[in-house]
Amino acid sequence: MYRQLWLAIILSTLLALLGGLLASTLNARSYLSEQLSSKNSDNATALALALSQQNADAVMVELTVAALFDGGHYELIRVVDPLGKTIVERASGSPAKAVPDWFVRLLPLSAVAGQAQISNGWKQLGTLTLISTSRFAYQSLWKSVLQLVAALGLAGLVAGYLGTLVLRRLREPLQRVIDQANAISDRRFDLIEVPDVPELKQLAIAMNSTVSRLKGMFAEEAQRLEVLRVAANYDPLTGLANRNFFLIQLLDSLDSEEAAGGTLLLVRMAGFPGLNHRLGSPTSHDLLKVFAQVLMRQATQDNGVAARIGEADFALLLPSRVNARHTAQDLLRALAEASTPLIGEGPAAYIGMGKLQHGQDLAGLMAQASAALGAAEVQGLNTIREASDENLSPATESTLRLIRQALEQGQVRLTSVPVLDLKANLVHRECRLELKLEGAGDWQAANRFLQIAEGFQLASLVDQAAIKLGFEKLHGDPGLAGVAIHLSAPSLHDDSLRSGLLDLVRKNSSLASRLWLQTPEAAVITHMDSFRGFVADARKAGSRVGLIHFGRHFSHAGVLHDLGLDFVKVDSSFIRGLQYSADNQVFLKGLASVAHKMGMQVYAEGVIDRAELAALEPAGFDGAVGPAVKESD
Repeated sequence: MYRQLWLAIILSTLLALLGGLLASTLNARSYLSEQLSSKNSDNATALALALSQQNADAVMVELTVAALFDGGHYELIRVVDPLGKTIVERASGSPAKAVPDWFVRLLPLSAVAGQAQISNGWKQLGTLTLISTSRFAYQSLWKSVLQLVAALGLAGLVAGYLGTLVLRRLREPLQRVIDQANAISDRRFDLIEVPDVPELKQLAIAMNSTVSRLKGMFAEEAQRLEVLRVAANYDPLTGLANRNFFLIQLLDSLDSEEAAGGTLLLVRMAGFPGLNHRLGSPTSHDLLKVFAQVLMRQATQDNGVAARIGEADFALLLPSRVNARHTAQDLLRALAEASTPLIGEGPAAYIGMGKLQHGQDLAGLMAQASAALGAAEVQGLNTIREASDENLSPATESTLRLIRQALEQGQVRLTSVPVLDLKANLVHRECRLELKLEGAGDWQAANRFLQIAEGFQLASLVDQAAIKLGFEKLHGDPGLAGVAIHLSAPSLHDDSLRSGLLDLVRKNSSLASRLWLQTPEAAVITHMDSFRGFVADARKAGSRVGLIHFGRHFSHAGVLHDLGLDFVKVDSSFIRGLQYSADNQVFLKGLASVAHKMGMQVYAEGVIDRAELAALEPAGFDGAVGPAVKESD
């Protein structure tokens, strides 16, 4: 539309200028023609009268005409006697040497020749025909046209500048409306400034109103789903995760290939049965809520999971990067301080600790942590006991050197599992990076060293290595639907690291449409603005972007609707036993419905059997990944 408006202004201005030039030129030519005709008549009359008064004969007429013509102001002077015989005739050639010939041919001056009678006394001597030279008239007309062209050209430039200002005033708000419409198609809902132009003002208000309604609709839907999620997976008294949900999370941490260890804390309120009897249910419930608030605050701070797993028993699952011993001490101190106003001085809580290892038996871990909790309770007071003194391997300089060496020497590879739609068609392959460290015989999953990599700013190198291998895989197999590459939080939140990843995607633009970039939901929540920019840039480069382990932080879903995501992969803790959980079925069906309205695809993680897989279609899922998801031969 802008080009059309600009073209219309140019054409209208050009037509107006050409029309003005043509009209002015024709008027000038008509005026000069009339002046030449008048001059011809006046000069012919004056010359004939002068010759008549002198009683000139033919010889004098010829001499007078020759002398007058030689002055150079006439194109033709002819005298013809009454019988039609030419007495004298003088004529010149080209009338205007200083004017282009095409101009003379295009705009000829049609002046009428002047005629008068010459007499000698009562005797008629002849008829005089005179045509003045048009050279000066053409020169005047040519100069006038040049001046008009210059003036009209200047006027055209001024008109073009003014038109540009007007169109710029229209274009900026119009472009904002266009950008807003494009943002809606990209599943981002942005409000724009209302312009002063009346027509565009109405359009901008209407668009803002639509965006506000869409945002409100998604926020209301997210709030409704949050209520369903809490009802299905959280304790109604304390708001912490319930026992079933927590055990599923714990099981995933033990079985998942991406798990990097961690620590389980079991927390028991000291002497709860006696307190309940002595203080009464309302006060004891307040005490449970106080404990829950302290645990939730600690879980939020350390990105852990807190749960109520018994009447007065709680659990806290901490990631491997957290110093569990210090966290337990801080937690115990906070619980004692928070409970003192309700129960006074005395024992407040006991904590048992157990370390997580990949492949470890859940029952064995719970037994170890429970034994540590029992030992702490026997010891009395506010006590912490650990199930084992073994710790995870430290991030030594040697390990760091081996990681760098593996990346530099290309001792990396991708392993993958299929992500299928519900008709068993391949959507993409979810890839995981593996490293072969010097001195180690087997390939080892890169996520085992993720904490080290993030701590020493190697996460981006690991992610870039994975993306390069992903592009190699896509290049080597043109029929492959796509590959999904996991990105770590530092690569997304640091501007320079994020720029390096995007440059790599842009250099492989022909393959980018089959690249799926994914990152954990927890890595996004605290850096929403930087991640929003990354999503926009990555999608502009041609790749797809989504979240994995989605749903653990669903209370933040109200701010996820305008990220422009292409897909989400729902955390396996919501999928586990889905066929038996009516509440989770309702929640996930609503989640899939909202995601589809925002243009996102929804996949399930960690599907372990056919029963869970069968429950996905009624819930509205698009596909799944997990042990039960296998490609057909």
